[in-house]
Amino acid sequence: MKKFNFRKVLDGLTAASPVGSSSGGSGSGAGGSVHPGGTAGAAGTPREEIQETLTSDYFQICKTVRHGFPYLPTALAFDPVQKILAIGTRTGAIRILGRPGVDCYCQHESGAAVLQLQFLINEGALVSACADDALHLWNLRQKRPAILHSLKFNRERITYCHLPFQSKWLYVGTERGNTHIVNIESFILSGYVIMWNKAIELSTKTHPGPVVHLSDSPRDEGKLLIGYENGTIVFWDLRSKRADLRAYYDEAIHSVAWHHEGKQFMCSHSDGSLTLWNLKSPNRPFQTTIPHGKVQRDGKKPESCKPILKVEYKTCKNSEPFVIFSGGLSYDKPCRRPSLTIMHGKAITVLEMDHPIVDFLTLCETPYPNEFQEPYAVVVLLEKDLIVVDLTQSNFPIFENPYPIDIHESPVTCTEYFADCPPDLIPVLYSVGAKHKKQGYSNKEWPISGGAWNLGAQTYPEIIITGHADGSVKFWDASAITLQMLYKLKTSKVFEKQKVGEGKATAEIVEEDPFAVQMMYWCPESRIFCVAGVSAYVIVYRFSKHEVNTEIASLEVRLQCEVEDIITPEPETNPPFPDASSQPPSLKSLSGSTNTVACEGTMKDSIPCLSVKARPVRMPPGYQADLVIQLVWVDGEPPQQITSLAVNSAYGLVAFGNCNGLAVVDFMQKTVLLSMGTLDLYGSSDPYQRQPRSPRKSRQFAADHVNGHCTSPTSQSCSSGKRLSSADVSRANRRGPGRPPFRKAQSAACMEISLPVTTEENRENSFSRSRSSSVSSIDRDSKEAITALYFMESFARKNDSAVSSCLWVGTGLGMVIILSLNLPASDDLRQSEPVMVSPSGTVLTLKGAVLTFACLDCMGTLTHQPYEVWRDPHSADDGDKTRKRKLVMHSPSSSQDMGDHQFAVICSEKQAKVFSLPSQTCLYVHNITETSFLLRADVVTLCNSVCLACFCANGHIMTLSLPSLRPLLDINYLPVTDMRIARTFCFTNEGQALYLSSPTEIQRLTYSQEMCDNLQDMLGDLFTPVETPEAQNRGFLKGLFGGSGQAFDREELFGEATAGKASRSLAQHIPGSGGIEGVRGAAGGVIGDLTRARIALDERGQKLGELDERTASMMASAEAFSKHAHEVGTLAPTPCNWQLPTLPPSLCFPLGKPSALLSLHSVMVLEVCSCQLARHCSCSQTIRMPKINTPLPFTFPEMSIHC
Repeated sequence: MKKFNFRKVLDGLTAASPVGSSSGGSGSGAGGSVHPGGTAGAAGTPREEIQETLTSDYFQICKTVRHGFPYLPTALAFDPVQKILAIGTRTGAIRILGRPGVDCYCQHESGAAVLQLQFLINEGALVSACADDALHLWNLRQKRPAILHSLKFNRERITYCHLPFQSKWLYVGTERGNTHIVNIESFILSGYVIMWNKAIELSTKTHPGPVVHLSDSPRDEGKLLIGYENGTIVFWDLRSKRADLRAYYDEAIHSVAWHHEGKQFMCSHSDGSLTLWNLKSPNRPFQTTIPHGKVQRDGKKPESCKPILKVEYKTCKNSEPFVIFSGGLSYDKPCRRPSLTIMHGKAITVLEMDHPIVDFLTLCETPYPNEFQEPYAVVVLLEKDLIVVDLTQSNFPIFENPYPIDIHESPVTCTEYFADCPPDLIPVLYSVGAKHKKQGYSNKEWPISGGAWNLGAQTYPEIIITGHADGSVKFWDASAITLQMLYKLKTSKVFEKQKVGEGKATAEIVEEDPFAVQMMYWCPESRIFCVAGVSAYVIVYRFSKHEVNTEIASLEVRLQCEVEDIITPEPETNPPFPDASSQPPSLKSLSGSTNTVACEGTMKDSIPCLSVKARPVRMPPGYQADLVIQLVWVDGEPPQQITSLAVNSAYGLVAFGNCNGLAVVDFMQKTVLLSMGTLDLYGSSDPYQRQPRSPRKSRQFAADHVNGHCTSPTSQSCSSGKRLSSADVSRANRRGPGRPPFRKAQSAACMEISLPVTTEENRENSFSRSRSSSVSSIDRDSKEAITALYFMESFARKNDSAVSSCLWVGTGLGMVIILSLNLPASDDLRQSEPVMVSPSGTVLTLKGAVLTFACLDCMGTLTHQPYEVWRDPHSADDGDKTRKRKLVMHSPSSSQDMGDHQFAVICSEKQAKVFSLPSQTCLYVHNITETSFLLRADVVTLCNSVCLACFCANGHIMTLSLPSLRPLLDINYLPVTDMRIARTFCFTNEGQALYLSSPTEIQRLTYSQEMCDNLQDMLGDLFTPVETPEAQNRGFLKGLFGGSGQAFDREELFGEATAGKASRSLAQHIPGSGGIEGVRGAAGGVIGDLTRARIALDERGQKLGELDERTASMMASAEAFSKHAHEVGTLAPTPCNWQLPTLPPSLCFPLGKPSALLSLHSVMVLEVCSCQLARHCSCSQTIRMPKINTPLPFTFPEMSIHC
């Protein structure tokens, strides 16, 4: 294979900078290295050329699916035939749900809140009314719904909409009290308007208020019931354009519901009352009840209650009707939870809810309003939940919800995403999680079962893990763009419950949520799971299928920071690296936490923030706590939160760090191997003079910053790499030498802003640091946080000939320190022989805080970390065969033809570098950003190759090839409008990524072109062909006496011919992008071509249908023409001949029908008279020929007109 020098690869590349360039941080990074490699070829490093297969054609970004509960819901709608549910939100979003797997998200461009939703039942369309007074028609017959039409009201505000079943005319009520009518097909306003002053009586002196209800009578579609806010009810006759009856009530109306026979209706009011009205006696309600009001002893009206916001009145053929309403509780119980009341006959059931009720709908067997409704379920939309109540059972159980809408059960604090993980994990996690499921659900099937969904082409297993503020961790099956709960782990169970008044120790760190999960690390192969909590603890979990009752092992670690060591200007005087083997677990280390602060009273020392349970604990099958490690108070100062975490099952080690230092723990032997400050990790290799540039006294500088906080008000605590400018130092010194900047460390109340996630390496601190000042113009702080950790088989030193076990440590100042791990030679000695941790002396540098590490072998293939194959720690078989560990070491090939080197990929928040090992030569540098910083970086596999995926704080998503760091993708996709996005964004293999788009929703996206092309096949179908059920036969007598026998033609009444045109200034029609143009823009690749072909066939079918209609119309016109021509011949006294020539065909239908179609484009009006037809004719009669403007399905024969 062709040999070449790596430096030459960089020639001509504009985005990648060669080592030694003077630009920005790459030059300083190379120059600051303790072991500069010089030129790439100087160390004798010409290597075989690596063929990189990834190109920019492999990448494209698009959102795939959104999971979770719709954030801030406002509206609810259900299609009883298609059986799909729509939820509108305050942010202008619509979520459409069907059977599990059918979940669609769409968004109004305006972002206006959704006021109301109306399905065109079994038509595959949805109407949304928004707070910006716009109506939108959504096409649901495509997998990604789009808007077909919009109608924007200019002078009136929309308050209520009603669309009758199988009608194309939408009634729209407004704030002024008027009712307008919109044609759904054309989205044009009809000239028919019901003005409020015509609807109410002339004698009424006050305005009735906004329209709060509209519905047509089940008995007669030509009658419209209009409810006004002030209590006025108008029964409007649409044909005669007058009010048939008017009713008045003292209390404001909130909702109205019809009895299916159309003779009675029920209203809910603001005083908690329900009134039942009869059309025959509208003067007053014939029944008034206050369901939750106390009955007065003297017979007076019951006490008023809270408003009944909505009522539904549903009839049953074989039982009493259901009256279901929300609200209406008594005022004397202020602490009572929101409730839904179900009245069935004399039985009243009150269902208390955990959250306020937004809306509810009763699901019925029939879509026809004039039949027995037969309700079978109630869908209740709460502010933070969706529940469905089974009405067919007397105890009204709820259905088990198949949707992942409980993601936000406790606020999400961090996320991890794993694609293409071992296939046996999902069944195993599901089996242990199913044992903890709640009981008492309805045994009926989930009633929202519409749509269709299949697995698609993507078959690899995916798992999402979410950490929560209450200490719980949830594992989700995310395969094939679905989401299903697998298993829930409660990390708080390892700690004692805090009694009232005993939470002071924790309160020094967090004000609430002391168990919040801050960071997670999971090894899917070994099933080792590790959690870092906000109260400065780490828990190591092992997976077992067996229940066990045992005590929880715990360790306490001191990380103390000696001021004298930090400020010493000469790095040579730093203490030598201690012998890890001689260090007992509780020995006070030479470095690592906050300073000693003199305070009154008892000084806390060696106390953890939480208490681990000392008694034996029953642990069910699943993840069981193996070891709890807690940082303790040191000399009156609380421990700092953990900023980085790494675990390796093959080594049996867990490492974690914060802004004070690093700790390495052997979780097999339950001992602390290392606990020291970041400065001491360098040993004699510290490249910095740890002294401020400002000429102030070192001691004064130390006193103001020894607790690890930034003085910049925009910065968070424990600022990992904060380098203070002279102005910052000046502000700090004004406080005085003995006062720390803050009295508390980071609190969980600030978690929404400043919680770091997994190996995100203190991204929030980076955020603050970059906002407060430029990196290039600030001094180096004496504090240096550990921001990245990585275990791997690597070359620890420059002259190593073989790989060894290493721990790579990245800091907030861009320094990379390699620690050597000396493990026992044989696995038999692993439990007894100590593990040695020692410095390798290797220090590498980058610009900005280090975010991630990865290792490639000499062929450019990603080298995975070593791991132990999972075995059940509590298996019944306790033989030696079972106890022996099986390790998989992913070290580079030892054969000579594969080479004896590897590549180390290191990415910081500013740049990425690739080093050749063991020579430690920097081969490639790419300055990712100068003006912003990275929030997340991951080395991922895609299409059997590897790349570096980055998410920048300015919203850019980038991918770089490896090892050459060529830019492959750079798109400004997702502005970081909320720190929640920065905290939860993560990449994974196969081109997948996710982030928390709202406090309740996870948004998944892909940056793979292949998945974008296949996405259309993976999404569910919202609309499926279903026959509309036939209406019940009402019978002769019922049809004769039970309702209006007169057919109601809305087209004739509301059409332009009768009603005229509406004022143009009243509403503006806006064509949508949901037609063929929208699909053409959205679809791509083969799937897009197929979609376009399918739509073209649909359009052609529509044209054929229109052609048939026009053909029939023209046949009728032709017959009329022939009749008129015959009349001409009988009227004319003098015969004359006029030859009408055969007209040439001007339009042939593209399908190529055998008979030619003729079109007369000009108006064919012939003034026919004998004088004009023949000179010898003396007739003066004039005949007007019919006007023909449409294609004719026949040719004109030669006709002779005799007059």
